[in-house]
Amino acid sequence: MPGQCVIGLQWGDEAKGKLVDLLTDGKDLVVRYQGGANAGHTVVIGDDVYKLHHIPSGIINEGVLNLITPGVVINPPTILKEINSLAERGIDVSTRMKISQRAHVVMPWHVLEDKMWNELVSGEDNIGTTLRGIGPCYADKIGRSFAIRIGDLIQPDFPERVRKIVAVKKKVLSAASGADETALDAEAIITEYQAYAQQLEPMITDTNRILLDAVDENKDILFEGAQGSLLDIDHGTFPFVTSSNSSGVGISTGSGVPGNWIEKVIGVTKSYATRVGGGPFPTEQDNEKGQHIRDMGNEYGTTTGRPRRCGWFDAVAARYTARLGGATSVALTMLDVLSELESIDVCVAYEIDGERIEHFPANVNDLRNLTPVYESLPGWQVDVTGARSLDDLPLNAVRYARKIETLIGRPIEFISVGPDRAQTIRISQDESLEEYLNAKAV
Repeated sequence: MPGQCVIGLQWGDEAKGKLVDLLTDGKDLVVRYQGGANAGHTVVIGDDVYKLHHIPSGIINEGVLNLITPGVVINPPTILKEINSLAERGIDVSTRMKISQRAHVVMPWHVLEDKMWNELVSGEDNIGTTLRGIGPCYADKIGRSFAIRIGDLIQPDFPERVRKIVAVKKKVLSAASGADETALDAEAIITEYQAYAQQLEPMITDTNRILLDAVDENKDILFEGAQGSLLDIDHGTFPFVTSSNSSGVGISTGSGVPGNWIEKVIGVTKSYATRVGGGPFPTEQDNEKGQHIRDMGNEYGTTTGRPRRCGWFDAVAARYTARLGGATSVALTMLDVLSELESIDVCVAYEIDGERIEHFPANVNDLRNLTPVYESLPGWQVDVTGARSLDDLPLNAVRYARKIETLIGRPIEFISVGPDRAQTIRISQDESLEEYLNAKAV
C-alpha cells in the first residue's frame, strides 16, 4: 500500500498536526522524518489539547506505531518531558513509539552555540532561530567529527567522546564570544545524558529496518513533515530557513523509504499566510489587517509563544511549494479566521523592477524588493466554525477556496474551519469545488 505524506506549503504553523491526527485512523505507522523540538504541532480532540514538539501527531491513536527517523534531531530532556506529560494523560508512549538509533542528539554545547551566533548576528541578517540548538546540531551532523547520535548514548565509549568534544567546544565558545568555559562540564553532561539514555533505551531501535519491512509488507504508512516547505534548507528562503529538508523532498532522505513509494502528498496551507522570525515575507500586513488576522487566528508560536507575522495568502509561493513537494491535493486550514473581513486579498503574481512574474524567486534580495500583485475577493462575514459540509459554508467562502485551488493548481481535499477534529470538511472525490459552484449557479 503506497505511503502518504502531510507537508506544509508555507513557512510552517499550517495546522499539519490536526490533519495527521485526522488521517491516522486505520494507519499502521506514523513517521516523523525531519526537524527537531523547534517544530510545534497541536492536536485538539474535544476539550483535550495536545501540544507536541518531538513526538509524531499519531501518538494519540491506539494501535498505531509512531516512528522518529534518522532525519530528526532529538533533545532528550525535551522528548522525555513530552513523554511524561502524555503519560499523565493516560498515553503510554513507550508502547506506541520507536526512535531511530541514527537520529542525532542536541547536546548542551549546541544550545550555547545557538545563543552565541544569535547574539553575534543582528538586524535583518538574524535568521530568527528558536535558540534550541537545532542548527548547530545539524551543522555537527554534516561536519561529523563532533556529532553524537542517540544510539551513541548507550555505547561504552560515550563518556570519552563527550570529554573530547567538550574540550574543543570550550575553546571555540571562548574564542568566539568570550563565553565562560565552566559552562560546559563534561562529567556532569555524561551523567545527565546517560540517565536520559536509560529512560529512552527501550524505544531506541533501527527504524530503517522497521520501515523497509513495512514497505515490503504493504503496510499503510503516513509521513508527517515538520515546519513548512518555504523553510527548506535547500529550496526555501535561504538563509532564513530551518536546517533540514522540510519540503516533500526530505521524506526519503529523512526516513529511509524510497521516494517512488510515496504516492499521495497532501500539502497543508492556511487560508492566509504567517511567518515567525526574520526573512522576507512578500504579503505581510504589518497593520490593522495583520493584527486582526493574528488575533482571530491566535497566531502565537506553539514552541516559542512568539507572535507570528501575518499577511495575505501568497499563491505564487504556494504553487511553487506544491510543485516542489509533489502535492497531489491540498488541505486549506483556518478558513474561519477570515470570516469577519469584508474583502480578502490574494497575491496572484509579483512585480520586480516593473516586470510581472509568476514564479517564486530564488534570491532573498529579490523577495525583499518585489511588489505583490493582488486580487481582491469578497468576504462572507458569517461564522463558519460550525460548518461540516460545503452546504454549510457561505458561497463566498467556497469561491475563495476555489480561487486558491485554481491558483495553486492542485485540488483541495480538506477545508478546516477550526482546531477540532470535527471542524473539518472533506471534499468528496465525486464532487469538486468547481462542480459544486456550477451546480449552485444553476
